[in-house]
Amino acid sequence: MMEPRPSPLATIDGAIPRDGVAGHRRPETESMEKISFLNQVNRNFDKAAAFTSHDRTLLEQIKVCNSVYRMAFPLRRDDGTIEVIHAWRAEHSQHKMPTKGGIRFSPDVNEDEVMALAALMSYKCAVVNVPFGGAKGGVAINRKNYSAHELERITRRYTFELTKKNFIGPGVDVPAPDYATGPQEMAWIADTYISLQRNELDGLGCVTGKPVHLGGIRGRREATGLGVTYGIREACSNAADTKALGLTPGLDGKRIVIQGFGNVGYHAAKSLEEGGGRIVAVGEADGSISLPAGLPVEKLLEHRQEKGTIMGFPGSTALPERDLLLELDCDILIPAALENAITLNNAARIKARIVAEAANGPTTAEASDQLFQRGVLVIPDSYLNAGGVTVSYFEWLKNLSHVRFGRMEKRFEERAFQHVLRVVESATAKKLGDDIYRAMVHGADEKDLVYSGLEETMVNAYQEIREIQKRLDGQADLRTAALIDAIDKIARCYAEMGIFP
Repeated sequence: MMEPRPSPLATIDGAIPRDGVAGHRRPETESMEKISFLNQVNRNFDKAAAFTSHDRTLLEQIKVCNSVYRMAFPLRRDDGTIEVIHAWRAEHSQHKMPTKGGIRFSPDVNEDEVMALAALMSYKCAVVNVPFGGAKGGVAINRKNYSAHELERITRRYTFELTKKNFIGPGVDVPAPDYATGPQEMAWIADTYISLQRNELDGLGCVTGKPVHLGGIRGRREATGLGVTYGIREACSNAADTKALGLTPGLDGKRIVIQGFGNVGYHAAKSLEEGGGRIVAVGEADGSISLPAGLPVEKLLEHRQEKGTIMGFPGSTALPERDLLLELDCDILIPAALENAITLNNAARIKARIVAEAANGPTTAEASDQLFQRGVLVIPDSYLNAGGVTVSYFEWLKNLSHVRFGRMEKRFEERAFQHVLRVVESATAKKLGDDIYRAMVHGADEKDLVYSGLEETMVNAYQEIREIQKRLDGQADLRTAALIDAIDKIARCYAEMGIFP
């Protein structure tokens, strides 16, 4: 039985939380026409900061966005007309360098959103012990309205602007893919940067998420979705915690609903299905479908690739309204689309026992409080979707070392395993089968090492934030515990630099 829990709303100064601008107070409810993403992030920060004993000035420094570069540049369209493109890059915290964060292409991108996402990236990196500060970039376009040549010109000019203002570089600020961007845009960024910084030996480290043959890393594409699975699996591994939620330990048989079937949603669905979970509903921008017996993930992907939509998948039922997906009875709900999917308008109707935030900011602060009071476990975005930046860190290390992971040790490991098996065969006078032999002598390649490092990161980070939550003895949710963890780690960096006592 899930019992309601208290949820303190204290802030740094004991008053209504402030956003990043002095003197601006957040609205007390979500009744405003558009919820401010930055206000939501800062409200969660204030709630966590109230549990710490750090100096208020230090807390304000951790909270504030250090630098924002707003730019406008002309684009000559293929038809000869000129259009002004608006874009941003925010560097939230330089407590560790370089800063790190994706670049999104969206007509809705704005300064508030970019600053909020940069702040989340600072906290995320701290939670999973990745040595980056947080950053984020955005270009206010709908990529569907531009040709490939126009997208290339936009990306290269954006990179030129970042380079000119020293907002990019392997030791300065390292972008990555985000919403509506991918390996192709990252390749253009790397090529442009290297062309402008011709003597930069580590130039490929200026961006991550690149194609593998251009310095990318195997496993990066599925990293965020796979990290989501590792995080959910770890949360479901504790018998006492799952019992409190009315669930049994493990993923086996868990009914899972996923909002968003893009890169993150697909890879999360695939790996959760492989782990024993049952994907009972999936939603996309054009609608949602359900199948209680379970949607076969690979067949659903094939259907979407063929038809251009998940709608009409054989055997599935279309929901009358797209967002009713969020309110279905299930064990695990995974919002894997954009922010503010769960608000006070629908939080009371959420029936999931676990809300696993694969997207950035999918649950508003007030809605998250309500879910916690109802006993719903919210696995926060500041931890759960850190798989992407974790593997981006591995790619950055690969670029700086100029050597592929596994290249030095793979054959040595295989020969060592072969020697062990020969000793076993000699001692037992029994020859092992070929299948066993091949499986046992496999040396770790790059993808193996990436998956292993990602799993280690997600498991350890979950245990850290769960321990913090236990120490708070029911006073705070997992999101608050994760932010306390991030605040403490960033504060230690400032103390070690001698900036704050």
